Amino acid sequence: MTQLKSLSAILLAGGLVAASQAALAYEAGDVLIRGGYAKSQTDSDNGSVDIGDDSAFVGSVGYMLHDKVGVTLGGSDKFEHSLTGPGLDASVDSQPIDLMVEYYPLGGLNSRVQPYAGVGVNYTRFSGESSGLNVDNTWAPKGEVGVDLVVTKNLSLNGFASYANVNADYSYAGNSGELDTDPVIVGGGVTLNF
Repeated sequence: MTQLKSLSAILLAGGLVAASQAALAYEAGDVLIRGGYAKSQTDSDNGSVDIGDDSAFVGSVGYMLHDKVGVTLGGSDKFEHSLTGPGLDASVDSQPIDLMVEYYPLGGLNSRVQPYAGVGVNYTRFSGESSGLNVDNTWAPKGEVGVDLVVTKNLSLNGFASYANVNADYSYAGNSGELDTDPVIVGGGVTLNF
């Protein structure tokens, strides 16, 4: 009788552990909602124009097409940048919007660590230009790496870094040129999984 109770307890405990681990896996059909805070660091080697860095809130909504592949639409609040250089003292806001395909190498596996890498397209909208400054909106390729550290079935801590090759045409006081902002955005927050 004691062996039967021990065996039952072991099987029950093993079943609970397996069930809780299976619930941690990213699977096809899951919806991932991310939110957090990030810093945008622009290219410091931008000719004679110095572009200031800023921080903002970021977020995205994603859908897992497969255990290992998902698509994500993301964006952010406005990043404010100061622009200084010979004959240039102005400011502009940038607001990136991204469409990414992301690969999760441990998707579908029972892992509390879910790294991912993504590639896609970035659209950067510029607004709030200083008087006399005009910066064109632009499209660019983008890449991203990140990791979710699973806390519960529906909640993870998230960290990421991304790069976009943003080159925007600008004009100011009769002069024109190109702003190679090439932002590296590093941030963290939470991921909700449904």
